[in-house]
Amino acid sequence: MESLSSSLKKKATEQHYRAEVMIAGEQLRLRLHDGKLIKDRRFHLRTYPNCFVAKELTDWLIDHKEAPDRETGIRLMQKLMDHYIIHHVCDEHSDYKDAKLLYRFRKDDGTFPLSKDVKVFMRGQSLYEKLVSMEESILKVREENSVKYQRTFLGCEMVDWLVQEGEVENRQEAVELGQALLEHGIIQHVSNRHHFFDSDILYHFWINFRRRRRLTELLNENSSRALSESPDSPFCLRKLNPDPGNTSFLSVQTNKEIKIVSAVRRSSITSLSGNSNPYFSAAPTLVFPPVAECNPKSVLKRPVTNEELLSPGAPYVKKTLTIVGDAVGWGFVVRGGRPCHIQAVDPGGPAAAAGMKVCQFVFSVNGACVLHLDYQTISSLIMTGPRTLVMEVMEASDE
Repeated sequence: MESLSSSLKKKATEQHYRAEVMIAGEQLRLRLHDGKLIKDRRFHLRTYPNCFVAKELTDWLIDHKEAPDRETGIRLMQKLMDHYIIHHVCDEHSDYKDAKLLYRFRKDDGTFPLSKDVKVFMRGQSLYEKLVSMEESILKVREENSVKYQRTFLGCEMVDWLVQEGEVENRQEAVELGQALLEHGIIQHVSNRHHFFDSDILYHFWINFRRRRRLTELLNENSSRALSESPDSPFCLRKLNPDPGNTSFLSVQTNKEIKIVSAVRRSSITSLSGNSNPYFSAAPTLVFPPVAECNPKSVLKRPVTNEELLSPGAPYVKKTLTIVGDAVGWGFVVRGGRPCHIQAVDPGGPAAAAGMKVCQFVFSVNGACVLHLDYQTISSLIMTGPRTLVMEVMEASDE
């Protein structure tokens, strides 16, 4: 069996660190949106949307114990600049200055580079979220050479699963995908000795996408193995009760009326997907809000099954929507599961402009059938996908 070369190990480690920077940056971006540090700001008679003041952010990092001092805070944000996570709003500064200068996350203005490496990372996260959400997942805790490993799978198991789920056309494509994930530091042979093969060799997800990151981890590029075994936490953290007043949003109240209400801003699809887990305190203990707060009353008049949707002669028509996200997202809420439905649509957002309506059922996302998935998984697929979203939806033909 072919051993892993030192050059490939080095490349995988570098890509793994790059992925950790992207995850930490995205978690920070969402926290700053919730904390109102990211907002539209005026400077010299011009409005700059979705930006933050560097000096204010440095204060925030220290106050929230993400940095022990201003010097460390500057180094952390420079890491994000170096990895194309943030930039100066006019690109006049290539370094991060602790001053009253405006910076912006590239994901908030559509300038985040979707390179091949980033696309592999997004594919890996999508597969990870799909696997961990399954009731009978192939990911298990296993032991090898007296060492326990989290999130493990056999190479042949992963190949079987990828083919069965329609993620690839054949076993050869599955092996090629597995090798790409390994070379990008997303999965790894448990002893880091072998490449990915269609065999009974044991691998694991090197990246724990759901772990809450501390920004100071970015200063140590060699600490990823121990940190990756930390307890799970939501990848995209949201406050339990975000403050009102950010944007008008079509939503559904318990009185079954559709009205304009205040809602979280469309900073990402996760903002709208119902991921209402509160932030962690010092200890990473997972806390869920009451069911009633996570899942407001459905807009559907009655439950609908996949069998009913797909049965011959069913009164549903399929439509293809192409939604180009704007600087703050796509503008809709997905709820339910198997099948999921559109719970709410921002009347001024990209989804509404593309023809999305409440009560439509989500058939596919970017070519992948999602009828069997819950809304959290679908939201993750959308969030980690391209800015241009292609969705197939089904709606009642009498509407």
